[in-house]
Amino acid sequence: MSKLLSHKIAPSPMPAEISVVDLIDGYFTAYNSARLREICHLLTREVMQEGVTVGLSLSGAMTPAGLGTSVIAPLMRNGFIDWIISTGANLYHDMHYGLGLDLYASNPFVDDVKLRQEGRIRIYDIIFDYDVLLGTDAFIRQILKAEAFQKRMGTAEFHYLLGKYVYEIEHQLGVKHSSLLATAYECGVPIYTSSPGDSSIGMNIAAMALEGSKLMIDPMLDVNETAAIAYSARESGIPDVEGKSAALIIGGGSPKNFLLQTQPQLHEVLGLEERGHDYFIQVTDARPDTGGLSGATPNEAVSWGKVDPDELPNTIVCYTDSTIALPILTAYVTNQCAPRPLKRLYDRRDEMLAKLKADYEAAKLQPAHPVTEPISIVTPAREPVATYPCGTPIRRH
Repeated sequence: MSKLLSHKIAPSPMPAEISVVDLIDGYFTAYNSARLREICHLLTREVMQEGVTVGLSLSGAMTPAGLGTSVIAPLMRNGFIDWIISTGANLYHDMHYGLGLDLYASNPFVDDVKLRQEGRIRIYDIIFDYDVLLGTDAFIRQILKAEAFQKRMGTAEFHYLLGKYVYEIEHQLGVKHSSLLATAYECGVPIYTSSPGDSSIGMNIAAMALEGSKLMIDPMLDVNETAAIAYSARESGIPDVEGKSAALIIGGGSPKNFLLQTQPQLHEVLGLEERGHDYFIQVTDARPDTGGLSGATPNEAVSWGKVDPDELPNTIVCYTDSTIALPILTAYVTNQCAPRPLKRLYDRRDEMLAKLKADYEAAKLQPAHPVTEPISIVTPAREPVATYPCGTPIRRH
């Protein structure tokens, strides 16, 4: 029988009561439901195991829908997410829940002019009061006055401090379920933002700079720290267990690239061993044929050295809404996998960075190091161009 034939589709009537595992294994038979089933199997059988470092990239409005608290926080607590790259917007809207502010389910066909007149904001079918934004902004600006923020830092340190304050507010208010930021603080999960100025958090940081704040967010620190995490993933620290790196990509955009570029940073720029991520799992609605990064396939990522070519069977893309896929795969994984010990990578940043720097300095001394002489730039001589008195060039025919 051809190897292309995996298993026979044998449909049976769905029972009145069914577990999420039986639903996925028995009824997600083809198309993107089958891709989602394959993601669940790959996650449970290989990725969420000892020795695998799991990085999550998060884009799209996931936290306004409550998925930061309901889905991502439990994954972190169970040791299934070791580090995160998120849009700033997801972290900003995550704070609404940590601060005890209310968001409501509505529908996408409401009158937006009327909402504006009533002082309400809409994110598709989610509605909340304008005061939710103002209250969150006020909280951010207040804590940014603390001495701990008066220095240059990367986004991991910034979000750790932010999560610490949100964690304290949650306990003061008696918030029942912890937010993404507060949970990351508790679990030592570093969170990076590839575009720190592109969100309301960044806007408030900019406002505080006008008032004399000394806070300076340096994304270049993030580039080296994330590369150090990917580099350290090669060593599991567990006897006889090979270290591997997994990229779990929700949506696309800048967070996706920031997660994947860790590998070219290691081999193309730093001249260290080329390998690529061992697992590439993406949920997206972006097409690949437009050339955008959001829809770029794992095969294309191989050409950049972002994905290990030998691990292409361990790459899956499911084209569906992330708000559908995330709860399903979380339910499957937490049902099928025992919790993993927390890696607490935030606490190990200096150690991992020191290792990366030492190996980079050693690699530069090797003859095979890829750093070449810079390309010579020669400015060609130009003939003077006659012009009219107004400065408009006289065109020669």
